[in-house]
Amino acid sequence: MNTRVNRRAFLTNSAAQLTAGSFILPLMTEQAAADAPPSKLGIATTSYLTVWRPQDTLEFLEHCHALGAAGIQSAIHGDPAKLRARAEQLGMYVEAMVPLPHGDDTSAFEESMKTAQAAGAIAVRSACLGTRRYETFKSLDQWHDFVTSSNRSVAAALPVLDRYKIPLGLENHKDWTADEMHAFLEKHSSEYLGVCLDFGNNISLLDDPMYVIEKLAPYAVSTHLKNMAADSYDNGFLLSEVLLGDGFLDLPRIISIVKQARPKTRFSLEMITRDPLRVPCLTDNYWVSFPDRNGIYLARTLKLVQRQRSPKPLPQISQHTHDEQLKVENENVIACMRYAHEHLEL
Repeated sequence: MNTRVNRRAFLTNSAAQLTAGSFILPLMTEQAAADAPPSKLGIATTSYLTVWRPQDTLEFLEHCHALGAAGIQSAIHGDPAKLRARAEQLGMYVEAMVPLPHGDDTSAFEESMKTAQAAGAIAVRSACLGTRRYETFKSLDQWHDFVTSSNRSVAAALPVLDRYKIPLGLENHKDWTADEMHAFLEKHSSEYLGVCLDFGNNISLLDDPMYVIEKLAPYAVSTHLKNMAADSYDNGFLLSEVLLGDGFLDLPRIISIVKQARPKTRFSLEMITRDPLRVPCLTDNYWVSFPDRNGIYLARTLKLVQRQRSPKPLPQISQHTHDEQLKVENENVIACMRYAHEHLEL
């Protein structure tokens, strides 16, 4: 199969459909994408969280193949058998995004695992919290209720995971600190339970980014590879996903640690194109759900922000039109894929 020709044909067809309002790929990226070398890096749908928000998983697979990606991490929409067949034909991996059980009710989780298995998923990704801890919980009691609920949901999931024998990676999704996540995984120890290791999320919880990697890499069954930039603001600091070459994370070292700890773990790009996130760590409300954090964590993180302050303004997207946002979103993914291939051996 002539991969480059197929990619170019796919991109040409996609461009032709722009005016029809179906699958969207900015015209100006057609050449860059068609010439993209095959990569070892996959792409998570959350890289298109701001604008495109892909709903057809097979379409997303084709798009990522056109960009040279090694695989995808996505919720499974559509025919899972057809997705599996096409992924195998292209030599691409599939990781599925699934919801955790709601308490003891595992029916929806079971169906998601069945779909993931039919799609040939090598891992599934989930999260205990879909929001941000410091924005969600208004009291320590609310946090304790969340901890109890999370323990119950994961305990209910474990027998299902044992049956399907597909590892589940819980993302460190601005909920658990590195130490809390480590303790949580130890409590629910299973060969099919690990972490979807996000490289940057825990900075917002005042965790040192390299400590997070070293603590959680042994549990990594999937990843969200990204780079981060930061700047100060009155109530704390701003945090942004940025192009892989523009941030302050030591990506070669992080990748090396993950590879050494879990050689078979895949790397999936999560390049979220959005306005900077505000981390209001200098407000009282921020600290409500952090009984074990103290001034040492705050001072260390603010020092990191000061030392690594972005030399250029953090990216802003909201001032652009929808079409401009879509173009920037896709260009950012392409630029990250190229950087990973040229500088990270991915």
